[in-house]
Amino acid sequence: MQQDLQTPVRWSFCKKLGFLFFCLFFPLYIFLNPNGVLPFSQEMFGYYIGPFHSLIPWIAKSILHLPQDITVFTNGSGDTTYDYVAVLFIAVVALVGALIWVLLDRKRNSYSQLYYWLTVVVRYYAAFTMLTYGFVKVFKLQFPFPDPWRLLEPYGDSSPMGLAWTYMGYSQGYNYFTGGAEVLGGLLLLFRRTTTLGAMVTFAVMGHVMAMNYSFDIPVKLLSTMMVVMALFLMAKDMRRLYYFFFANKTAPPSDITPPVIRKKALRISLIVLKVLIVGYGVGTMAYESASSLDLYGDKAPKTPLWGIYNVESFVRNNDTIAPLQTDSTRWKQVIVGGYRGYPRVHVKGMNDSLRSYVFKPDTLTNTIIMYPRADSSFKNQLEYNFPDKEHLVMTGSWKGDSINVRMKIYDLNKFLLVNRGFRWVNEYPFNR
Repeated sequence: MQQDLQTPVRWSFCKKLGFLFFCLFFPLYIFLNPNGVLPFSQEMFGYYIGPFHSLIPWIAKSILHLPQDITVFTNGSGDTTYDYVAVLFIAVVALVGALIWVLLDRKRNSYSQLYYWLTVVVRYYAAFTMLTYGFVKVFKLQFPFPDPWRLLEPYGDSSPMGLAWTYMGYSQGYNYFTGGAEVLGGLLLLFRRTTTLGAMVTFAVMGHVMAMNYSFDIPVKLLSTMMVVMALFLMAKDMRRLYYFFFANKTAPPSDITPPVIRKKALRISLIVLKVLIVGYGVGTMAYESASSLDLYGDKAPKTPLWGIYNVESFVRNNDTIAPLQTDSTRWKQVIVGGYRGYPRVHVKGMNDSLRSYVFKPDTLTNTIIMYPRADSSFKNQLEYNFPDKEHLVMTGSWKGDSINVRMKIYDLNKFLLVNRGFRWVNEYPFNR
């Protein structure tokens, strides 16, 4: 891939085999592992993915002899067993297909035009992926500021991914920086003349993302790795030029980025119009959906009613005041309400620091709450709440078959150092707590 696209130089067998492998691998990966970034891809995905969802579990069981059946498919995690087996299957098919192709087509000198069109597919997929992840950071949707539960959770009890989410969510400026870099890489990939620069930006940005995913056990390892591989593929034809420029102190010759000649004027115009529509629709839709999501989640989304931390001062059950014994798991110690208005969540901490999570459905019109365990929606607890003053919250009602009256004091979240420290230009001494 080092020669110009139009240069009639015969490719070596290994070069043709490598190219044909990627020529099959990338489209199959995009087709069978859609991440929802390409326009209309999710709608099409539902029509053809059914047989693949049957094939991959069969391969895992009958060929790979995995100890457990695959019953979980791609979800919030892109690193499921299904995803790994699917990538293995795609790689094997691409390798076998490339071998057959190169042997049957031995007389062909090169695949310059096919290489050009493959780069178009890869850079558009990579561009829209970068733009999607970039916009959710620029609008600060992906990493919200630590909610009450995160502020209380000990470092040692958080998952590696939770620690990374807290780290990213704390700083709005860092979200702007990383998201802006992803958006820049995506925009540069949309245009032929800036493809190499876009690939370099994408490689640097996604290399950082990939390192975080591997280091903090974030389940997007396959996708981030694939983005790095795609960036390297797009940079491949200019590797010699980049070496001359950055390392050899030699003049880097210009790259031939001339597209294949399309003689029919109508087809040329149609392709230009199609590109404008795809880019305009894709970028516009991503920006609009990200901006529209500000009301649903992220730092600017309306918080759920009663959002905050409440320390229990008194706990009355069946008219008996329960003493705050440190060994009692049934008496409440704290109530932590977090989440967004559309997805509220609550944790109740017992006196022995046991923690239970509940579905939380507040009604501000009637000042009532319905709470129940996520695993059992049949047993619902209904409570009434009121604020006797600015510093207290009182809940009364039925809890697990008992009547309770709980008086709690509102904890001021600004007392957390992580919340009140903020940014300072001048630090006479390091402030590392």
